[in-house]
Amino acid sequence: MGQFTGKVALITGSGRGMGRSHAELLAERGAAVVVHDINEEWAEETGRLVRAKGGRALVACADIVKPAAMAEVVRRADAEFGHVDILINNAGVAAERFGIEEITEEWYERMFGIHVKGTLFTTQAVVPGMKRRKSGKIVNISSIWGMTGYRFGATYCAAKAAILGFTKSWAKELAPWNICVNAVAPGAVKTKMQAEVDSSEEMKRYMAQIPLGRYAEPEEMSYAVLFLASGESNFITGQVLSPNGGDTIVGI
Repeated sequence: MGQFTGKVALITGSGRGMGRSHAELLAERGAAVVVHDINEEWAEETGRLVRAKGGRALVACADIVKPAAMAEVVRRADAEFGHVDILINNAGVAAERFGIEEITEEWYERMFGIHVKGTLFTTQAVVPGMKRRKSGKIVNISSIWGMTGYRFGATYCAAKAAILGFTKSWAKELAPWNICVNAVAPGAVKTKMQAEVDSSEEMKRYMAQIPLGRYAEPEEMSYAVLFLASGESNFITGQVLSPNGGDTIVGI
């Protein structure tokens, strides 16, 4: 259970949902966790849960779309724990459920600000330290919809697809420093955020198309994240792992 002992993980958007699950599992396995969220109450609760698992936690609240604020989160992590070994770019918001003619500039900025700008500049802040240590794991959270598209979710799909582009590019750029960059592209996951945008009937309709016949639990995404953050994946970089219950099956 000490798989991550001595490691420090920064998880953006870890105040609830999948991010909180990642934080708890990493803490169980020995990691110190930097809990980031814009919502202080949620972040503090995750910090409490991490400590209850026997882990060390630093709670750092900041707006993911502000590069200077995220650079300060990384500075605080370095001051508290000495370094960041693992970055999980998890912060996100749910997809829109409306068509192209209803997309506003404000909505576009929100989607690309949180998912794309946030991922870019948080990663930029941790890379110098990883390069100095010639070691690092970056796990970007994309989405099945970033691979397949969805008829009423264009900006979300585009933003999540951009994260896949970052993953492939950074994997090649950062490989000389032994920094592995991969992505997890979840299918349908049972979270409060999902329930806030979809009715129970809509969720049932979507669930009917999943071969395994159910939504994933958040920890089922966390197991994939932890594998890519661990030493067991040291020869894996630039790849996309999509736990989706068979919703999308890609042939070779």
